Amino acid sequence: MPAALVAAAYLIGSIPTGLILGKAYGIDVRKEGSGNIGATNLYRTVGRKIGVITLIGDCLKGLLPVLAVNYSTLPPDYAALVGLAAFCGHVFSVFLKFKGGKGVATALGVFLALAPLALAVAVGIFAALMFFWRYVSLGSIAAAAVMPVAVALTGGSRTLTLVTLVIAVIVILRHHENIRRLMAGSESRFKA
Repeated sequence: MPAALVAAAYLIGSIPTGLILGKAYGIDVRKEGSGNIGATNLYRTVGRKIGVITLIGDCLKGLLPVLAVNYSTLPPDYAALVGLAAFCGHVFSVFLKFKGGKGVATALGVFLALAPLALAVAVGIFAALMFFWRYVSLGSIAAAAVMPVAVALTGGSRTLTLVTLVIAVIVILRHHENIRRLMAGSESRFKA
């Protein structure tokens, strides 16, 4: 049963929300803007409404599988593994030949269920960086970097802390192009 939950979480995470919504508007977001299937690219290429819907959809892909385990009789560490599976589904989608998004919104959903206090710290850092510099990528990278520390300091289990570290590393690595643009001064600022 736990293996089936992990597999189901991966498949749920693999659903390419942004690609589906973009195609509903006649756009393949992989060929528009940054080429990413995530909420920020949808916001910029299709519009605010679809960007927000993508954000919510990607967040729910991480949140719902973890909540299903949280409300079961399984040990808490299974929830962390299910969260990791949902996150990996988004980043390495079986429906997109193991390509996908950067995982920020799906990780948001995972940690909303697993570590809300630590998430509040990371969201605060994201919000502060967005307020001062308007770079979504910088806020996302910084939030990812602080999450493992925040989880450990707020009493997260060893398994949860390790899962958080894995997610953080993947999120940061998936932002490698953004990091290059930030260093070159050519990264796009977010416009509300």
